[in-house]
Amino acid sequence: MADFVQQVVSGLATGAIFASLALALVLIYRATDVVNFSQGEMATFATYIAWSLMDRGLSYWPAFALTLVLAFIGGAAIERVVIRPVEHRPEIVIVIVTIGLLILLNGLTGWLWGAEVKAFDSPFPNETWDVGGVAVSVQDIGTLGVCLLTVLALWAFFRFTTLGLVMRAVANNPTASRLVGVRVGWMLALGWGLAAVLGAVAGMMAAPTLFLDPTMMLIVLIYAFAAAVLGGIDSPLGAVVGGLTLGVLLNLLGAYVDFVGSELRLPTALLVLLAVLLIRPQGLFGHAVVRRV
Repeated sequence: MADFVQQVVSGLATGAIFASLALALVLIYRATDVVNFSQGEMATFATYIAWSLMDRGLSYWPAFALTLVLAFIGGAAIERVVIRPVEHRPEIVIVIVTIGLLILLNGLTGWLWGAEVKAFDSPFPNETWDVGGVAVSVQDIGTLGVCLLTVLALWAFFRFTTLGLVMRAVANNPTASRLVGVRVGWMLALGWGLAAVLGAVAGMMAAPTLFLDPTMMLIVLIYAFAAAVLGGIDSPLGAVVGGLTLGVLLNLLGAYVDFVGSELRLPTALLVLLAVLLIRPQGLFGHAVVRRV
């Protein structure tokens, strides 16, 4: 039983990283109806910025906060400079642009910081707590706490602030929002900025475990996409629940199903993705779309 609880806690920590990136995907999808395939590379680039700040002597949490500010500015700038010129083009055009952005950021990251793997410091001590006979990693608890606090802060922003309510209105009906005087373009830029912040949090929480290299978040992005589809690609709550569920599920399968182990976790996530698309395409919390012909 103790081992089971330990695996669940560890899975929740991993799932919180998936949830943060999945929520970033959902934010942009709700605003544009397009999946941002460069979300993982944006997160990796932000994590390298944090590494550079700490390498120059800044302690972890000030570097963390400054990186979030820079990630927000960078995400909003990408929407203004890269996405806005093609926002009224067919969706496939925007998809191709985000894939091009993925390639550009990946190459730029390797050019600026090199391709070698770098160690990324963790703000949490490398020790365990004994909780009722269960050895719980402080790193796992810290990762889970930071990711969930970020998600809760974002929920409070959308729920209780005027700007957050305006952004929700734009995501639900941009045409009506324009008619009442809302500057929809800037709201979309803010959405991209917030998505970049979520990605940066996911990257900085994942880097101490995965180690830092230019392709660090590519696999995490696939897990996050599977989590978003599991929860519902248009549901912020679904992204969080899907990420946590997928993290726990993969951890338990890896621990208790011999042929899965650590090598088959990615194919298992893809199998979950395929099953959801076949059985319930709208996900656990998504809404089915009915179109009249």
